[in-house]
Amino acid sequence: MMTVEIVLLSFLVVAAATMCLMKRLISIVIVFAAYSVVMSVVWMLLAAPDLAITEAAVGTGISSVLFFILLKRVKVIEKEYKEEHRRNTDE
Repeated sequence: MMTVEIVLLSFLVVAAATMCLMKRLISIVIVFAAYSVVMSVVWMLLAAPDLAITEAAVGTGISSVLFFILLKRVKVIEKEYKEEHRRNTDE
């Protein structure tokens, strides 16, 4: 059981560092959702099912959906795609 906890906590540290270093916002939101899922599992392993359910519902569900809607609404996804496509065609 201890190795599972170490692996999960290591993933959380790597995911947090990755979110700080990434440039594309859509990728950051995806990593954030994965972070929330793993955090839910960690709460279950720590025998806190109420926190696990809250993390799963709010962290993974509502927050991720709201971030995706926000990115779509401010047209960040299209701008990032066009910029990346332009960079790839210039090379």
